[in-house]
Amino acid sequence: MAKPAAKPRAPSRAKRVSPAEQARVAALFERFESQESDPRTELDYDSPYTLVVAVALSAQATDVSVNKATRKLFEVADTPQAMLALGEAGLKPFISSIGLYNTKAKNVIALSRILIQQYAGEVPLDREKLQALPGVGRKTASVVLNELRIEPAIAVDTHVFRVSHRLGLADGKTPDQVEAQLMAIVPEPYLTRAHHWLILHGRYVCVARRPKCEECSVADLCPSRHLFVNGR
Repeated sequence: MAKPAAKPRAPSRAKRVSPAEQARVAALFERFESQESDPRTELDYDSPYTLVVAVALSAQATDVSVNKATRKLFEVADTPQAMLALGEAGLKPFISSIGLYNTKAKNVIALSRILIQQYAGEVPLDREKLQALPGVGRKTASVVLNELRIEPAIAVDTHVFRVSHRLGLADGKTPDQVEAQLMAIVPEPYLTRAHHWLILHGRYVCVARRPKCEECSVADLCPSRHLFVNGR
C-alpha cells in the first residue's frame, strides 16, 4: 500500500504568538504611530511612474543619492514618453552617481517602453504586472504598492531585516521569510505603515553598529536592548 503523500510544510513562523507577545507587538506599533502617524518613503516622487523609477534606482543606493539624481532627471523626464525620448545614453549622465547605473538605465528605458506599448503610459498598480517590468522585483513592487496604499506590503531591506530581528518580530534567515513573519505578526491596522516605521527606525535609531537605545521610544519593549546597553 502506497504511503500517503506528505503534507506540505507551512511557511516558517518563529513561534506561536502568545497573548502577551501580541500585546507587546501592538504596543510597539502604537508607539511608532504616536511618533509618526503617516510615514512615507523618503524618495522624492510626484506620480506612480516617478515612484517606480525612484525605487528601481534606489537598489544598493541611498535615498539621498537617488533624490539628488532624480531632482534634475525628473525636470526633463517625468513620464515614460519623455524618458524614452531621453534614451539610455541621455539617461546615464543623470544617474551616473548611483551604483549599477548602466544596468538601471537599461531597465528604466525598457520599462518605460513597455508602459507605453502595453499600458498607455500608465503604471499598472497590480503586483504581477509590476514585477514583470524590467528592474522591478518583488521588493520594488512591494514598496510601490504599499507607498500608494494599494496593497499592505512589507519590503524587507537591510534595515527592516535588522530591526525585525532585534525587536523579536521575526527570526527568518532570508528576506522572504522575514516578510512572511512580519505580515503574520503585525496587527492589521498597522500593516500599510509598518514597512516605513521599521525602515526609519533602522535608519536613524536602531542603526547597525551602535544602536541608539538611549533615544529609542520602544527600548523597554525590545528583547535585545540589554545586549547593547551592557556594551556586548
